[in-house]
Amino acid sequence: MSVLLEFSMFPTSDECREGASVSKYVSRIIDMIDTSGVTYRLTPMGTIVETETLEEALAIVQKAYETLECERVYSSLKLDIRRGTDTRLQKKIASVEEHLKRSVTT
Repeated sequence: MSVLLEFSMFPTSDECREGASVSKYVSRIIDMIDTSGVTYRLTPMGTIVETETLEEALAIVQKAYETLECERVYSSLKLDIRRGTDTRLQKKIASVEEHLKRSVTT
């Protein structure tokens, strides 16, 4: 099974915010994900992780929340769960790129 989780998470409470930028807090979450060993990709609007189970994906969300240590946190999550496959983080992009190559040559 492959679970792709795209999520963003950042503090909204005053005790954790220092201006408009949230990169300080996002970097804490990315460090936690990196040390967890799951495959991930940081994007400008969120982070995508690939896990083998839904439980593993949701555990990443829980750990991210705990990493922030803030009174109030905003989070947005999207899940794509598919049985019988893996490494979709790379395969999905490669598939689109292949279609682009075909459309250019035709």
